Amino acid sequence: EVQLVESGGGLVQAGGSLRLSCAASVFTFDDYAIGWFRQAPGKEHEGVSCINNRAGIIYYADSVKGRFTISRDNAKNTVYLQMNSLKPEDTAVYYCAAAHCWDRGTSKVGDSWGQGTQVTVSS
Repeated sequence: EVQLVESGGGLVQAGGSLRLSCAASVFTFDDYAIGWFRQAPGKEHEGVSCINNRAGIIYYADSVKGRFTISRDNAKNTVYLQMNSLKPEDTAVYYCAAAHCWDRGTSKVGDSWGQGTQVTVSS
């Protein structure tokens, strides 16, 4: 199973930006589609975005479309989530995970979650 570590979260004012990173420790990183998910307090996990192994398929939830950009650097075994024009409703713990990725959605592979990275957007 691929091991992933999220970083880059923090506290930002509404309208600000953050870039999250997802670093993988696996030799065959470019075999995996990677998804970003988030969980706000009291809510279920939500699929935010995903990118398939060759970046030919990219998905964004409607709530982040036009504001978030996902990308990957297979040479660095890293997937990024650039988050612009942040809103208070984006406040959540963000997780990356190996995922099924198609142009209309994403779902996580496996049952466990990593530690995630906290994103807090103040109004």
